[in-house]
Amino acid sequence: MSRITPCLWFDNEAEEAARFYTGIFKNSRILEVTRYFEAGREIHGREPGSVMTVEFELEGQRFTALNGGPVFKFNEAISLQVDVGTQEELDYYWNRLGEGGDPEAQQCGWLKDRYGLSWQIVPRRLIEMIKDADKVRADRVMAAMLQMRKLDIAALEAAYAG
Repeated sequence: MSRITPCLWFDNEAEEAARFYTGIFKNSRILEVTRYFEAGREIHGREPGSVMTVEFELEGQRFTALNGGPVFKFNEAISLQVDVGTQEELDYYWNRLGEGGDPEAQQCGWLKDRYGLSWQIVPRRLIEMIKDADKVRADRVMAAMLQMRKLDIAALEAAYAG
């Protein structure tokens, strides 16, 4: 078990979001749901018995989803990266995570899901190409990537090849 668990702040959608995410990633599960108590109601303002947190796991990474109210919203300062090997995998995660999200926020392999959380769907091959010692080739790949919304591995490979 990791010592660091990202906590995702939602208004009231923690359980819905956890179910959405665990429905997308193959090796995933809901671990535990905790509920608000009467104690602290004057602070949290939540109905006793309503969902407070949802502990869940995506591909071995634990997360906590918190129903904390409308005070905070997600922004691009934090994103979750999904490492993919094929265009088929890339398309799957892009399409599933993007369902109901903001199409205007899609660029360079980044998307926002229906809850406003940013995701990067990153092919391993892209990382290999931009780390290439041949800076001309790496630069062509970067220039091609910057023109894309959803990444196209074949087009990135073509840019790499020149």
